[in-house]
Amino acid sequence: MIQFENVNKWYGEYHALVDITETIGKGEVVVVCGPSGSGKSTLIRTINRLEPIQSGTIVVDGKDAHSASLNINQFRAGIGFVFQQFNLFPHLTALENCTLAPKNIRGLNASAARELAIKLLDRVGLSEKADAYPAALSGGQQQRVAIARALAMQPPVLLFDEPTSALDPEMVGEVLMVMRDLASDGMTMVCVTHEMGFAREVADRVLFMDSGRILERATPDDFFNRPQHARAQQFLSDIRTPFR
Repeated sequence: MIQFENVNKWYGEYHALVDITETIGKGEVVVVCGPSGSGKSTLIRTINRLEPIQSGTIVVDGKDAHSASLNINQFRAGIGFVFQQFNLFPHLTALENCTLAPKNIRGLNASAARELAIKLLDRVGLSEKADAYPAALSGGQQQRVAIARALAMQPPVLLFDEPTSALDPEMVGEVLMVMRDLASDGMTMVCVTHEMGFAREVADRVLFMDSGRILERATPDDFFNRPQHARAQQFLSDIRTPFR
């Protein structure tokens, strides 16, 4: 589904992604973790070209994501992206947030778009909030609407950029539960997250990054119980004993 080949990304003099080569298969759930500043969010944002790259290639569902001839809007419409800060349109209801793109980009009529949106809001447990505006929703509810909105375009892949980091702790579980359900349905998912319990339970593979490189790629069992790279061992030691 996603193929990185020798991808490099700089911000000025800062080398943010260093020779990234990685394959993510269809239906695979991959969690990207690592310390702050390791390149996780940059990596995921290059997949749908929210960030440009300076060299290498990224192919998503058969399309070269950074080709000069790519129709960017059409390409992005086929990739679901769930942001840290929800990014819902504040002047639209939950239902309207979920029908906007299917109507304007996929060409669904109002009735079909509404039917799909209601179905997806029900899937994330929010059908009763269809007519609520984002300001009337909790953070967890807003993020679940954002997931429903991403699903409304029926994308082959969903990207999550730290989807729970802006939430109060008691709201994290409701979002992770929706993500677990999507994973069990066979959705291809790439998740940048600090939620190690989610990584352990749901991921097919864990990618560990530091200083712009993927230092370790492993099953959750191997990563959490038998990490090979010294930096991964240190990272896991630090998150298990945060107070020294």
